[in-house]
Amino acid sequence: MSAFASKSITLRLLYAFPEPLPLPRARGVQVVHAVQALAAEVGAIDFAFEPVAGNADPFAAYGLEKPANITLHPISRALPWPLHRLKARSQRCFVRRLLKTLDATHPDIVLVRHIKLACALHRARPDLPLAYEAHEVFADTTESRRPTRTAATEACAVHGAHLLLANSAATAQRLAQRYPAARPAKVLANGVRLPTSQPVKDWSRISQEIIYTGSLFGWKGVDDLVTAAAFLPGCRITIVGGSAADIEKLRQNAPAAGAELMFAGHLPHGEVQRRLAVACIAVLPNRPDPDSAFTSPLKLFEYMAAGCAVVSTDLPSIREILGDDDAAWAEPGNPTALAIAITALVQAPTRAAAMTERSFAKVQAHSWAARARRLAGLLHDACH
Repeated sequence: MSAFASKSITLRLLYAFPEPLPLPRARGVQVVHAVQALAAEVGAIDFAFEPVAGNADPFAAYGLEKPANITLHPISRALPWPLHRLKARSQRCFVRRLLKTLDATHPDIVLVRHIKLACALHRARPDLPLAYEAHEVFADTTESRRPTRTAATEACAVHGAHLLLANSAATAQRLAQRYPAARPAKVLANGVRLPTSQPVKDWSRISQEIIYTGSLFGWKGVDDLVTAAAFLPGCRITIVGGSAADIEKLRQNAPAAGAELMFAGHLPHGEVQRRLAVACIAVLPNRPDPDSAFTSPLKLFEYMAAGCAVVSTDLPSIREILGDDDAAWAEPGNPTALAIAITALVQAPTRAAAMTERSFAKVQAHSWAARARRLAGLLHDACH
């Protein structure tokens, strides 16, 4: 960690995100909150992203205020005229337009989290200080028909980075194994927006206030939670997130008896936080897939900050954050074990309440502000 105080870090950062904002994925939340917090620690930020019609300010879309020292650079991935009529999107178009922004702003360092963009920038400007933030090891997780190409692109991004960041120790270790010639990765977990005080729960309703929030990808294990509902009569589980098609698939597999399942669908981030503030138990049912090995789940920090008792599958990436007594643990991929862990908390609300006191205290170190302070020091060191 850098010894520099935040007020002495006057660097100009360009953060590039070649996806539309707002984005109905956790990484959209992560990027906007991380950039906003980082603005308090550096001199200026140029924030390049693909705009969404009707949303000129990505911060406002997440209920945040844009800091004065952030300049927005909406960059389209649309094909140039007259090909724009095809409605296609191109990474190369984004890169070409981003390079023009880069030449106009003269940043001290560029920060990205996409391997294709990181590789393209390194090849176009090999002397440019570049920070690459790895949230997974794509050579391990890709489902592409060209895995060798993915690995080569990732190698380019990793080796070309002046600063290599990893969202978890597991990600850092795997990067070191696959790319031993690269710089050692600095571990920088995700963060959370902390409430002013720990939310007060009605523990008498613990069986009715069980929640999952997030996407419904297979590796997230929501299917296991739905199956576990069969063993949880008298409970009510709310599942927040997912598309209509994802939800319909879960409904078709829902047990005929057991817990009542409520599917809320995708909700604005502020509404998700409101529901978490009321919930008593929050579930993290990740399966032991490659994606889970590298996760630093935003939802875990949000569960902790919301004062929820956590039920989690027992994975190394989660154990980096929580200890034995900080969660009710279940075997990954085992719906019965998940149901047993939930039942254990439902039947012991005093234990659940004590668990939330510990996890709320622990999450204080994972605020976006704390993360930004460390990141600012690392960025400064990388370009000086």
